[in-house]
Amino acid sequence: MSSTKKIKTALVSVFHKDGLEALLAKLHEKGVQFLSTGGTQQFIESLGYPCQKVEEVTTYPSILGGRVKTLHPKIFGGILGRRELDEDKQQMAQYEIPEIDLVIVDLYPFEQTVASGASEADIIEKIDIGGISLIRAGAKNFKDVVIVPSKAEYKPLLDIISKNGAQTTLEDRRWFATRAFGVSSHYDTAIHNWFEK
Repeated sequence: MSSTKKIKTALVSVFHKDGLEALLAKLHEKGVQFLSTGGTQQFIESLGYPCQKVEEVTTYPSILGGRVKTLHPKIFGGILGRRELDEDKQQMAQYEIPEIDLVIVDLYPFEQTVASGASEADIIEKIDIGGISLIRAGAKNFKDVVIVPSKAEYKPLLDIISKNGAQTTLEDRRWFATRAFGVSSHYDTAIHNWFEK
């Protein structure tokens, strides 16, 4: 079993879209298919790239004021499914779960919202649930999935794809996963510190 994995489908759902164009252009050039939500989906299509809506995969709209968009077995199954396990592969086929090989996601700006002197209600809404869950899922399944947890990782991935095409080594994916758990840890610590105060 080769540790080099091809990127065929990317889930892209980001709050900060600056700096994303070059990475999307390179992924599109290499034949990677996009899956996205709301504003990011519109952004991808505005660049002229086809993009499937997450809602088409889940058959659910974005609900509860956007609090629940990606939290669905078809999305998380697509990220967490173990490609080498026959049982997982069979279940993915049975429930029509697409394989998601790359997750590009970032988190709501919690710390910036706190620093801006926003109300408690606004701060609470900036506690990310879907994003942090996608980051953890992608990082957990780094054997099969590349996780890009913030815009700081756009360039490292762009460099890899420019050099090797739309594929990564296990070592690459472990590096991204390590970054992802760093992002997750920092984020939860910031939220915890705010609650403590």
